[in-house]
Amino acid sequence: MVTERNTFATSAYIATTPETAYEYLCSLKNLNEWTLYSRMEEQVDEDTWLGTASGYQKKLYYHVKRLDHPDFYGIEWHCGLEYQKYYQVYPVLLFPAEYVEPGTDEKGVYLHWISFVDPKRRSPLIMEGIHTVHTSECRSLKGNLERKAGLSAAAKGRYYVDTDTVYVNAPIEMGIEYLSDLKNMDDWAHLLRADGEISGQSGEFRDEYDQKVKVTQRLQPVNESYLLEHEFFYPDYGFYQRSPVLLIPTSHAFGDPEAPGFIQHRITFWKTGEQLPHGKLQIEDFGSESLNIKRILEGKAGNLDTLAQGLSYMPQAK
Repeated sequence: MVTERNTFATSAYIATTPETAYEYLCSLKNLNEWTLYSRMEEQVDEDTWLGTASGYQKKLYYHVKRLDHPDFYGIEWHCGLEYQKYYQVYPVLLFPAEYVEPGTDEKGVYLHWISFVDPKRRSPLIMEGIHTVHTSECRSLKGNLERKAGLSAAAKGRYYVDTDTVYVNAPIEMGIEYLSDLKNMDDWAHLLRADGEISGQSGEFRDEYDQKVKVTQRLQPVNESYLLEHEFFYPDYGFYQRSPVLLIPTSHAFGDPEAPGFIQHRITFWKTGEQLPHGKLQIEDFGSESLNIKRILEGKAGNLDTLAQGLSYMPQAK
């Protein structure tokens, strides 16, 4: 997978209902049950607590914000050393199994937890420990929710989640305008080519094996960010592949109003132990498209120097 170095993600299949997982995550006091050492000590307002933290010798303010989407639940955790001055943002998306595979009989929810760490503020400890701690905490969260659902062992999901993340040094408004028009997919998706009339939100393509692919997309504002959802359907085989893309302003992701551009975070679902017959066959297929998107949009924005610097945000980017 391609990982923008200031963005960390972990995922888990949880054998509980999306509603149960959502209500559990919305209550900050539940952090006491499953995190390494985020312990809520003092409630400040309805959605904010002051408490201890795993990666700091100081106390942190914790704030929860609910995300609004018609097909799945989500929240954002916000953290900071001062009340209402939050510089760490943690979106959590809860995808029902039906969202991942339409028509499935699988129950449960696929939890995806994203962590953004401001490169101006992060400590060496945060960089060295975030993967270990958040991965273990995600497993602990799964265990707590599944125990409450009556399970005595970890449930296995049919899918696993992989991600591709890049920084794009272009205004997010430009990114939204370009990416939300499906006609532009013919430019940046090298494994697909347009086959007939393409509208802004749907069209027919051919893949690298000359197979028919019907592509639809939907753009949905999600608080300060946007979610662009791609659905690829092979009509001759009844095969679906879905890929939601979170587009988040860099200024919001890192709590820095001076940070330009946006982060593109692509979320993909893969059947465990199975090679897909159609569509994207590996995470690198998504990653190569992301590089194309970054190159095209940064060129349109006149920012011709940042592409050579890599896929990650650096504070000196202008």
